[in-house]
Amino acid sequence: MGHVIVVDLGFGDAGKGTVVDHLCSAGPAAAVVRFNGGAQAAHNVVAADGRHHTFAQFGSGTFTPGVRTHLSRFMLVDPLALAAEADHLRALGVRDALDRLTADRDAPLTTPYHRAANRARESARGAARHGSCGMGIGETASYALAHDDAPRVGDCLSPARLRRRLAAVRDWYRDTFPDGEDVPDAGVCADAFTAFGERVGIVDAGHLHGLLRTGNVVFEGAQGVLLDEWHGFHPYTTWSTSTFANAEALLAEAGESATRLGVLRAYATRHGPGPFVTEDPALTADLPDPHNGTGRWQGAFRVGHLDAVALRYALEAAGGVDGLAVTHLDVAGARPDLRVCRAYDMDGERVGRLETGPPDLDRQAGLTRRLFTARPVYAPLGRPVETIEDALRAPVVLRSYGPTSAGKRTGHLRTPIDLGVR
Repeated sequence: MGHVIVVDLGFGDAGKGTVVDHLCSAGPAAAVVRFNGGAQAAHNVVAADGRHHTFAQFGSGTFTPGVRTHLSRFMLVDPLALAAEADHLRALGVRDALDRLTADRDAPLTTPYHRAANRARESARGAARHGSCGMGIGETASYALAHDDAPRVGDCLSPARLRRRLAAVRDWYRDTFPDGEDVPDAGVCADAFTAFGERVGIVDAGHLHGLLRTGNVVFEGAQGVLLDEWHGFHPYTTWSTSTFANAEALLAEAGESATRLGVLRAYATRHGPGPFVTEDPALTADLPDPHNGTGRWQGAFRVGHLDAVALRYALEAAGGVDGLAVTHLDVAGARPDLRVCRAYDMDGERVGRLETGPPDLDRQAGLTRRLFTARPVYAPLGRPVETIEDALRAPVVLRSYGPTSAGKRTGHLRTPIDLGVR
């Protein structure tokens, strides 16, 4: 199999978890490396025996015995949420998940103070809410950029420094949001984080270099390219690089490379507010997702038709793929009314391609405003796999017809040179 990077080409929720689970069980794979996002991820995996877990920080290959998880320096690590996730895995019979976990000492820590700040800031936006998950991800990232003493995983091995840095975040939160929700004392939080440091393997960058030489590794992305901090439709985006970039930076440091696998559903979805050109309320009503519902912070789960324009934009923004994994093909097979959007009507103009460019949030915000008024130009979806390959000019190498690994069909993945897409 070789190393593989798994990235969602849409707004998230395309099925990265089930794809990673299949790659790890069928590969085989030695480890899963998480390279963006944090505890807000919700990657659903259903095992052959019916067990279901929503993977957030553990790699989605954890149901497969022996597969390790490494949280890279690009992850935002929430020890409290991680402990709760480990408890659920233990209840499902996976008792050694923490034993198979390592975390880079330079990864930022998400604290209860970041989470409370996130919710206070989102609530203050009122009707203009961005659709945050309320888990403190953006606040963790922004605080780490602004403060050299932001708490990091390695601090969990130094109790005095950890307590000092947590107290600084707590004071920042109280000063910034004086009417915000109550938060725990820094000492209590420090005790819990110190216990995390004693339980998991905290490592430096050299650990990943060695891990990449022990066997095949799957790099599991979070969210989706259309939510990327620089290429997504601002301000309905994440404080995270959700393209292949972080994973490829880690691989390059180790002198390694990997296959790029882009994941999409056979129809479109979006969780929360923001532009969604192909949204169809009838599909939203007819195609509820058992693992994605309306959330207090994130908002409603929305469904629409396949959007080739947005997906082509995502492919270009991400730098291309070596192959595609298409999920929910069983749903598409049962819905002959599904369509594909091949162009937009925007400001009286027929548009088949959205231009990408260097990071520019003002430009992205302008594109967002235009997308709110864009209208889809549809064609029948027909045979989904063939339609997707034609529209995106990339081969479908993994087809998913259900939530378990048994519902996956894998084709031949040629080299990037053979595909001509890089």
